[in-house]
Amino acid sequence: MSQDAQGVATHYRRYATGNALTLLAGLVSFPLLTRLLDNTQYGMFGYYGAWILMAVAVGKFGAQHAILRFYPHGGGAKELRAFATNLFYVPLGLALIVWVLVVAGMVLVDAISGERQGAMFWLVVAMAPMAVFSSLVDTVQKVTERSRLVMHLRISSRWVELLLMLGAVLLVQASAVAAYSGKLATTLLFGVFYILWMRRHLNFSRADINLSETRAALMFGMPMALSEIISVTLVSLDRWMLKDITGDFALVGVYSIGSSLAMQVSLFMNASVFEAFLPTANRVYVTEGEAALRELKSRVLVPMTYAAVGIAVLLGNFGSDLILVASGADKAASGPVFALLAVVCVLQPVLLLSGYGLLLEKRSKTVLGLVFLSLLLNGMLNYLWIPSHGVMGAAWATVASSAGLGLAHCVVVKRSLLRLPDVRTIVTAACAAIVSLGMIGLIDGWDVPAGWQRLLLGGALTGACLVGVVLVLDSRPRRQLQELALARVLPRHRAPGS
Repeated sequence: MSQDAQGVATHYRRYATGNALTLLAGLVSFPLLTRLLDNTQYGMFGYYGAWILMAVAVGKFGAQHAILRFYPHGGGAKELRAFATNLFYVPLGLALIVWVLVVAGMVLVDAISGERQGAMFWLVVAMAPMAVFSSLVDTVQKVTERSRLVMHLRISSRWVELLLMLGAVLLVQASAVAAYSGKLATTLLFGVFYILWMRRHLNFSRADINLSETRAALMFGMPMALSEIISVTLVSLDRWMLKDITGDFALVGVYSIGSSLAMQVSLFMNASVFEAFLPTANRVYVTEGEAALRELKSRVLVPMTYAAVGIAVLLGNFGSDLILVASGADKAASGPVFALLAVVCVLQPVLLLSGYGLLLEKRSKTVLGLVFLSLLLNGMLNYLWIPSHGVMGAAWATVASSAGLGLAHCVVVKRSLLRLPDVRTIVTAACAAIVSLGMIGLIDGWDVPAGWQRLLLGGALTGACLVGVVLVLDSRPRRQLQELALARVLPRHRAPGS
């Protein structure tokens, strides 16, 4: 295995571990919050959660994309100081200025109109600047390939957030406001650590301020910021349109429960892969060229495709059982939503990684256009399907728009950067899926009760089929596992100084 592929594997292992433990925290909080909060309160929790994502996406102005693309790999102290000044501190200062103006404007509007914004609104406003700051520092840590630190921060912040949220809901009030108060406290607490890390690793120099450099970086990042805003809108549009068309927060709650758990799955699959892949891919493209990037994609796509297909089969068939176990029988209506959305959440990253390259070509406006078209498709399908199919209409709209976005990336990227899973991988994955579906049909014939029994028995037998077929038909995953094991074992036995 090449050094770059091993680097991606190491980072992926760390990010996957961090995201798995983060997902575990979500699996702990999810059943508790869905049982402690009624559908209306949980609907509010998801509704305003979409707005905080939107606020953070706007506040970063695309600076995180510029940081990833223009970090001076191999640069000296002067280049790193200029980078920190112009691509970190100046955009951060701009974000704080905009935030102050927005807060002042809202206070003025309230004073003139005599109306008062609710507590949830001000909690979201208070979280926004610290969330923007933490996200930019996190991006610097990723681009410098500090995956171990990112993993530790992610795990600890998520579990602290879990404790504070549940403490507020249990001890203060069973409401969305109490839950968000816990989130705000966590953001402030870890913000202190990010400030200390920033002061140690990111040096600011007034003499290095170059607004033209900042402007050029933001001109690259702004289309990506708009893409991120549209992506957040794409994730949240189903909830907003459900509320607008049906007027029922309870239906929003049904959808939010299923989609929230699907987003946890997406975090594990999508975020873990791309957080590990993108810094290495950018470095390989800059230093070694297109052929090396295609080779890196090929190495990553083999295990990624098998994992995506396997998880899609498991969650598509046992997702409703997971919802039943996690949230109780009164939340069973969210099961089909989760099962459907989870499938697209794990399969879409395969297409996005295969077609990755538009940002390397500096075609950020093309990315913006693709995301905008996906949003239009999602909105149109929601408008057509929600009145007749309710929450499942919203779910199918997300499936269609997400699949379309992934395929579009593969169509428009330069041919020399495109690398799809090879035929052997696709055929082996299809065989594993067919055998596994046969096992699921056999299990269903046993009339296993829904819930824990079907989830554990069916999941174990189906998972064994998936892994067994892949390992029997394709020697590459076996070889990659052996190489990874050797890479971990040999350094421990190597003599000092060797």
